[in-house]
Amino acid sequence: MSDPISHGVWNPDRTPEDFAGRYHDLVLEQYKLYVEMADRISARRSLTNSFFLTLNTSAFTVIGLVLQLRPGRGVWTLIFPTVALVVQCGAWYFLLRSYRQLNAAKYRVVGELEERLPASPYWRAEWAALGHGRDRTLYTPITHLEQWVPVVFAITYVVTYVVAVLL
Repeated sequence: MSDPISHGVWNPDRTPEDFAGRYHDLVLEQYKLYVEMADRISARRSLTNSFFLTLNTSAFTVIGLVLQLRPGRGVWTLIFPTVALVVQCGAWYFLLRSYRQLNAAKYRVVGELEERLPASPYWRAEWAALGHGRDRTLYTPITHLEQWVPVVFAITYVVTYVVAVLL
């Protein structure tokens, strides 16, 4: 663990003796709570993805219908929705990035809490078994892959609009 995190996790004014033999129980309880909070961030990220996937799939369907039912005339009416959809894809991308950064920080804190527990299943064992996320043959973080989805949607919207205008 790096020193800034360690200094941020542990209260310098408190020692294990201050907790009358309950120190390890309290660390374990805080650990459980913090792991649960990290898991909730992942669940929120999943809900965010579901929302945006539904929105974009529906929007793409509507765009296809407009282009099919009103070829030529419908193209110019799609400029504002296309721009709005590309902007929301940007928002989706940055939300996913924010969730990734938040979870990365939370799991670094989880690792620091594990330093005071008898075992370190996440920080030392699991993360080491996965090559600390650096060896793509062992593990490719899903958060890196899922950020490509809004980019692909945005590119698809722009290309579809350009093709519709040119045809």
